[in-house]
Amino acid sequence: MNLTGTIDFHPKLFGALRHYTMERFRADITAGIVVGIVALPLAIAFGIASGVSPSIGLITAIIGGFLVSALGGNSVQIGGPTGAFIVIVYNIIAQFGLQGLAIATLMAGLILVTMGLFRLGTIIKFIPYPIVVGFTAGIALTIFSTQINDFFGLGLREIPSQFLPKWGEYFSNFGAINPATTATAVISLLIIILTPRISKKLPGALIAIILVTAGAYVASMFIPGYSVETIGDRFGTMSTDIPAPHGFRINMATINMLLPSAFTIAMLGAIESLLSATVADGVTGSRTNSNTELIGQGVANIVVPFFGGIPVTGAIARTMTNITNGGRTPVAGIVHALVLLLIFLFAMPLINYIPMATLAAVLIVVAYNMSGWRTIIGIFHAPKSDISVLLVTFFLTVIFDLTIAIEIGLLLAVVLFMRRVMENTEIKVYSEQLDVAEGTDLSQHEVLDVARGVSVYEIDGPFFFGIATKFDEMMRTTLGNKPIVRIIRMRKVAFIDATALHNLEILIKSSQSEGIHVVLSGVRPNVRETLVHAGIDTLIGDDHICDHISKAVVMANKIANAKI
Repeated sequence: MNLTGTIDFHPKLFGALRHYTMERFRADITAGIVVGIVALPLAIAFGIASGVSPSIGLITAIIGGFLVSALGGNSVQIGGPTGAFIVIVYNIIAQFGLQGLAIATLMAGLILVTMGLFRLGTIIKFIPYPIVVGFTAGIALTIFSTQINDFFGLGLREIPSQFLPKWGEYFSNFGAINPATTATAVISLLIIILTPRISKKLPGALIAIILVTAGAYVASMFIPGYSVETIGDRFGTMSTDIPAPHGFRINMATINMLLPSAFTIAMLGAIESLLSATVADGVTGSRTNSNTELIGQGVANIVVPFFGGIPVTGAIARTMTNITNGGRTPVAGIVHALVLLLIFLFAMPLINYIPMATLAAVLIVVAYNMSGWRTIIGIFHAPKSDISVLLVTFFLTVIFDLTIAIEIGLLLAVVLFMRRVMENTEIKVYSEQLDVAEGTDLSQHEVLDVARGVSVYEIDGPFFFGIATKFDEMMRTTLGNKPIVRIIRMRKVAFIDATALHNLEILIKSSQSEGIHVVLSGVRPNVRETLVHAGIDTLIGDDHICDHISKAVVMANKIANAKI
């Protein structure tokens, strides 16, 4: 994590244009048009589900999608609003309003850019997989639960934001199901499910929207009493003008209040965009520049709030659609944004006729695809610690919110990881004889004779605060047999932290007060450097820090024999 070198910002677009051909342009145009058509219903649905208008969803996809493709570190990444943000955006709007969402998104963009500048792109990939699966499944269930009202036409206007009260409200109002709305939703759902069986290239969501919207319009004219709520009914006639950039007031009180939400947006955006990029790399064989990708995503999230947009990230489904239709450079993503812009400018009046029940069906399918239930079943065959992290993250996401889920999920994962490392790290004690080759792949065994009064302790693993405490406890239990020399063998210690250094210093001082010499052996160069910085070499003598056990045993035997 440093800024000492050059900034790692190399957008893929610039490299792609150096050797661009007309053949590649034709393929990118085709892919961009298809992705734009596929993205249309999703942008509208995600905008509405997040608590904003459909036009805001489209504006986010246009501006955010353009910037992610133009400035990102992946050649085929398609950016825009995604289902993962629905829950967090909805909650932010409920608590802080649209201006609060804009400020949180702007702050998240700044966090993402900072992460990219400090080269944290690769670190994000190390977030435990059970956490990602847990909060993704939790988001999927939450999205599903938000669509019940529109799917069944319950007509509820004031719905609790919390999961359990929301379902309580649903169950108490199921008697108000609207048959026409439910039939519209079910037909939409069937079209979305069955369309891929006819052709995998046909976007089921768009086909459902076109067919059901036309069918509902005709039915309302010829079937007495048939009426379903449409986008126009709920949001009114929408403007076809791109909103002018606007500012907003920011002060320290607002920053402090919205920082946790901004951090959640940034982390979620980073995780989802890099996960999407990793999947894309596996298919195309390309290589994502993770730091550039974070900077590109960050810039997109800095810009879209000034136009009223919601958070932007890489979208796996749209990115895969881009790949399967021949897109291989960021030009395809830019074309996708231009297609959406043309639809926004010239087709918005038609969007007013789309039934809300159809969008509910689209989002229920999105939630199902997000749920990853097969992955969850697979993780249930993993160690119990992974299952615990998944379940805790899942239930916290559903019952409380995503911020708490990620924070506690990460904390639990770290604690369980340290526990596993501690359980698998052994501290061995040797006396009289020591096999140098034990624990290695060496075929020749060299046995060293350890003099009486010399004890050898080997730390088999990293020497961090958890192991330091375990080592300290073991040393206390062996104080009955007071040795003349203690050799601490550190050949398998890859690093040592501040707590371990502190405990080691206390051990050395207490041993010296009892007349016991301490010799360190098998010390790696990086660990030795840490010990020197901490002054351990001055405390025990530089010659008492050895790079091999044989040197340490010779020294210890000489000291012990001189005192016996």
